[in-house]
Amino acid sequence: MTLDNHDSRLKYYHLLMQLAADVEIPEYPLPDGYAFTTYADGDRDTWIAIEQSAKEFDSYAQGLDAWARYYSRFTDRLPGRMLFITAPNGEKVATATAFFDPKAPDGDGWLHWVAVRRDHQGKGLARPLISRTLRRLRELGYGKLYVSTQTTTWVAARLYMDFGFRPTAENWKESLLGWRILKTLTHHPALSALEPLSLTEMLVSTQS
Repeated sequence: MTLDNHDSRLKYYHLLMQLAADVEIPEYPLPDGYAFTTYADGDRDTWIAIEQSAKEFDSYAQGLDAWARYYSRFTDRLPGRMLFITAPNGEKVATATAFFDPKAPDGDGWLHWVAVRRDHQGKGLARPLISRTLRRLRELGYGKLYVSTQTTTWVAARLYMDFGFRPTAENWKESLLGWRILKTLTHHPALSALEPLSLTEMLVSTQS
């Protein structure tokens, strides 16, 4: 069975990871023709379109709700924090934000809403995007960093572990089956202590 990189057939578990302050962040170059840029006025709909293309939202309305929840109060802080990658034709096709918990703006740093437009996935954009955003968080003075993801976006979760993110102690206990799903799909060495699951144990039941 072939799974998509954003697959709702997998059982959903929230996965929370942290990156220790002493972990070195590797640097990855962008492919030729691509470039980094940052948020500018009017980029709300661009951000929603990228996230919707990456299957983070089912509709534009969901994107508006997410924008209102996370960013609408902080648009003055988005320049230099909300990063985009532009394609050779100038279109913005990927995004991630060096952010914080909106409920605690003066707290820890968070890698936020990483997404690559579907028609530009597989071109080597994700690692440079994550690297640049993590480095920006460090430039802003954050030590320990966090990222929130889920089993349904298991490819992204594997990437975060490649950068050195590890489960928080609390989430390891709360979402142990989720981490076992990730172990089964990725065989990541960071999860070597876990036992894998069968395909049936990982998938949402289709029985009525």
